[in-house]
Amino acid sequence: MNCASVVIASDHGGFGLKKTLVGRLAARRIEVLDLGPDCAETCDYPVFAKRAVRKVLELEARGCLGVLICGTGLGMSMTANRFPGIRAAVCVNEYMARMARAHNNANLLCLGERVVGPGLAVAILDVFLSTAFEGGRHQARINLIEAD
Repeated sequence: MNCASVVIASDHGGFGLKKTLVGRLAARRIEVLDLGPDCAETCDYPVFAKRAVRKVLELEARGCLGVLICGTGLGMSMTANRFPGIRAAVCVNEYMARMARAHNNANLLCLGERVVGPGLAVAILDVFLSTAFEGGRHQARINLIEAD
């Protein structure tokens, strides 16, 4: 995998899948920054999404990517994409993860625990982390996203 470290966070709806993915990252010897929560009690996804986004932006220069997990991945992505410099992508299969990185230079993967099972989530994560941004014509489009 090309990624140096991964910031990960969830809400209560994504807590179980977060534990699975933390285990996968640790097994791959990737530095994991788990920003919570530390239990499955009801919590508010925007709190954890914002915490993770700030950390990804802080560590982006050293190749850090992020993973956000809630019930569907949608709330996390909506919160994350409000921040300049963040390109959060909800992915439900490996192809979406590959294209999110290769064409859109996504820096946050959003997953839904109630949408994808643990096996598929691990496969999506592996593809997301191992796919490089292609640059070129795609960079021009990223520039348009970031323009005011």
